Amino acid sequence: MNDKSLPDELSGLRASIDNIDAALIHMLAERFRCTKAVGVLKAEYGLAPADPIREKQQVERLRRLAQEASLDPDFAEKFLNFIVKEVIRHHENTAAERSAS
Repeated sequence: MNDKSLPDELSGLRASIDNIDAALIHMLAERFRCTKAVGVLKAEYGLAPADPIREKQQVERLRRLAQEASLDPDFAEKFLNFIVKEVIRHHENTAAERSAS
């Protein structure tokens, strides 16, 4: 079955999903641009790459937001943890590069 034989409603929903996916990618790119700047500042000031207190606050905040948005809070937490793990890896690399200079 090709897209031409799909009901218009399904095609419309898929187009919306494609737009949302594109927006998510751009939002993630912007988020990582900001967290990269945070990593540079942390390296400059000798701060730890991870901030467990901030991470805990963010998990609580996003779980609450997810619940308000009728999104599974466990999924939201897993998604955030995935992102935070990548951010910390970037911060560690930034700190290592800075100390090697």
